[in-house]
Amino acid sequence: MAHEILYFNDVKEVVRRKNLETMINDTCRWIEEELPESKFVNTTLKGILADCGWRENLDILKIIEGRRYQYKGFLKGAAIEANLAYYEFLWEGLFRLQVGFDKGVIEMGILMLDGRRSDKSPLGSSLDLVIAEVEELYPTISLPVAVILFDLGLPVDLADENRAEVVTEEEAA
Repeated sequence: MAHEILYFNDVKEVVRRKNLETMINDTCRWIEEELPESKFVNTTLKGILADCGWRENLDILKIIEGRRYQYKGFLKGAAIEANLAYYEFLWEGLFRLQVGFDKGVIEMGILMLDGRRSDKSPLGSSLDLVIAEVEELYPTISLPVAVILFDLGLPVDLADENRAEVVTEEEAA
């Protein structure tokens, strides 16, 4: 799975009406190409979103006026929230998007998450878990939202550590 998009609360209609399908898919492809090689995931992600046009008006990214909380991106009434290191950001990301929706600032949300989970997890796959949790959170979370699960592999630092361990084990044999 490079990325998987899950649609909730009639978000597909909003995506079509706003003509965002191509923009979302192009952004996801760019993320898949650039982030696995990056040590600075958040900075790289913001750069990709800026290059794709999601960060042109930085003032509109503010979630709460007078605070530092910001969406990662905003375009045509759609806000992006993301944490590509932790699936557990699901609830926080949905809450942040819901605040903007309830205030009338956004029409839909896009939540980008890490889709990797342990095969040993008793909770099942990330896909199954997202579906169950978003459905359970309704009506508290009612905005039209697309949840995008990415499998970008291990972070660069962890991948380097794992490679170092393999070399060490081979040398020891």
